[in-house]
Amino acid sequence: MNELAQDLNRQIQQENLHVYELLSELGKNLYFPKGILTQTAEAKLQAHRFNATIGIATEQNQPMFIPLIQETLANYDPKDLYPYAPPAGKPELRQLWREKMINESPSLTEKSFSNPIVTSALTHGLSIVADLFLNENDSLVLPDKLWGNYNLIFGVRRGAKSITFPFYTEQGTFNTAGMKETLLSKKNQGKAILLLNFPNNPTGYTPTELEAAEIVEALKEVAQQGMNLVVVTDDAYFGLFYENSIRESLFARIANIHPRILAIKIDGATKEDYLWGFRIGFITYGCENPAVLDALEKKTLGIIRGTISSASHPAQTFVLNALKSTDFQAQKQEKFEILKKRACKVKQLLDNGEYSNAWDYYPFNSGYFMCIKLKGVKAEALRIHLLQKYGVGVIALGESDVRIAFSCVEEQELKELFDLIYQGILDLSGKTSE
Repeated sequence: MNELAQDLNRQIQQENLHVYELLSELGKNLYFPKGILTQTAEAKLQAHRFNATIGIATEQNQPMFIPLIQETLANYDPKDLYPYAPPAGKPELRQLWREKMINESPSLTEKSFSNPIVTSALTHGLSIVADLFLNENDSLVLPDKLWGNYNLIFGVRRGAKSITFPFYTEQGTFNTAGMKETLLSKKNQGKAILLLNFPNNPTGYTPTELEAAEIVEALKEVAQQGMNLVVVTDDAYFGLFYENSIRESLFARIANIHPRILAIKIDGATKEDYLWGFRIGFITYGCENPAVLDALEKKTLGIIRGTISSASHPAQTFVLNALKSTDFQAQKQEKFEILKKRACKVKQLLDNGEYSNAWDYYPFNSGYFMCIKLKGVKAEALRIHLLQKYGVGVIALGESDVRIAFSCVEEQELKELFDLIYQGILDLSGKTSE
């Protein structure tokens, strides 16, 4: 094992042995090398005459660029576009995102957590978690309403065993008791990774304040029984809260609640700031021990250096400039109101009873999506039929669930969408509308 990795491991062990026990074998072996990037950083500070360290080309004391490309980016300084970004991301962007997190989740004010590290969107952040903390056959606990890509990220890549619990209770609330029971079923393994995604994809549900408090208390009780937990909050759709839900990230409530619990927040500008193609995300660790946070950051940088090296510099610059703009929040609020109106319209349509013989719908209050549970027809058969006969695309999930993204349907067209889905069900079931 590399000496730098051993040093980081000792640093973590001395401060919080439970976090060390959570690391995968790969996680224990990771470190950030004192190689070209470290030497380049030193040269950037001290090489005032010539800096012949970094592998880019320069011209007239600025990065070399193609004029044709720069013409389309004329409002930006070449130094904010063309050089490599630091592996952890632009420092100013990291600091602004941290301030944003505190403003949006005030419970973080008194918590100890790392500066956000820039990732190549959320999938990359989740894969960092998988590499750091999952060995083959380790347990990944998550609700049964989940994003399908989790299987590739955690199962196929790292060999984790996914154990699911029912997302909803019979009353349509979040199933905290099922979560706790499932975690404790793996107590003999000593550790588990819990993955929570709110607003949830596919259901569009976020826990209420009462449910959030119950989740936090349940996690404390599991830790008090001797289990080490990594609790990951996938906050891809953070901020899109429309009614009766917690407004903070659960990360803010879970961070620092017990030495056996390491909270990790995965978020980004992709969904919540409508910048999908920019691929800018963040990973943030919550732990009371600054030395542990420092070691985890260095191990994370080791992964980044060994995979993508650094995230897109232009995309980071665009996100940074947006966050600094005085117009950004007002323009973002306008888009939020559009999505909220669509969500409310969907609920209005579904609550009038017109489609009740064809499906029930799962509770939703946030995000981009909602799900219906079909009666009498199979989800995949309906999906294909809707595509082929009506040119309507939906996502089939399992035998009976269908995910509908109201985020990409105009409010005035939602009635037609659900009418066509209803007609498709009538076609397949041989019934006629009454």
